[in-house]
Amino acid sequence: MPTLTTQPTIHSQPANPEPFLLIEDVSKVYATAKGNYVVLEQVNLEIQQGEFVCIIGHSGCGKTTLLNMVAGFSKPTDGLVTLHGKRITEPGPDRMVVFQGYALLPWLTAHENIYLGVDSVHPNKSEAEKQQIVREHLAMVGLTEAAHKQPGQLSGGMRQRVSIARALAIRPEVLILDEPFGALDAITKEELQVELLKIWNDHRCTVLMITHDIDEALFLADRLVLMTNGPAAKIGEVVEIPFPRPRDRDRIMEDPEFYRMRNYILDYLYNRFAHDDE
Repeated sequence: MPTLTTQPTIHSQPANPEPFLLIEDVSKVYATAKGNYVVLEQVNLEIQQGEFVCIIGHSGCGKTTLLNMVAGFSKPTDGLVTLHGKRITEPGPDRMVVFQGYALLPWLTAHENIYLGVDSVHPNKSEAEKQQIVREHLAMVGLTEAAHKQPGQLSGGMRQRVSIARALAIRPEVLILDEPFGALDAITKEELQVELLKIWNDHRCTVLMITHDIDEALFLADRLVLMTNGPAAKIGEVVEIPFPRPRDRDRIMEDPEFYRMRNYILDYLYNRFAHDDE
């Protein structure tokens, strides 16, 4: 494995007396027939408003469990997760999730899938306002012409575009992405990464994203959170991504710093925290 000549900047959690999104001393324990199973142990992370943060680590390190607690689908066994200083105890429209599996209703059209979310969160808006929001967000992800197609008539990349549009249409403060491009082919994946960055640059909601793709994380994120292996996983390091925005993929991939950081993260995952298949 190549050795870094210059290590990327490694940070402990940034000091902020009033953090936007705070994960504080969070542990998650499940009771099993063989005793308690500790998924996460003493996880601490502060995320600033408008920040794009990627979480990476081996399978079983609790990444999705952590995101589920931010989404409000699950509660910590110990510790707390807060947004604007208020404890998160349940799902809410201020936090929207985009799943790898799209989670679209197959009997509804792209337009209707997005409308359902808008109508649920904004029941007091006029019909004209809700329809306009849906049209705007379909156009944002380049799906105006596919508005009246059902998910089964759309490609995987188009279905994921609908999922992203549905999440953004209700203007969440936090966009939670659980490996959203993991099931897509390489070309579609790169196209959607660029599209996601473009949307994020326009709206600057806070993004918390799980990925297994190091190149994807280095292209998208402000910071990369490296998890240790499970059980009892925790945050091993937080790496700040130095590339200025707006980002150009070709320019970044010509930068020697990209490969130094890539090798550093590979070394972390496959040498320092190699997954024990046994």
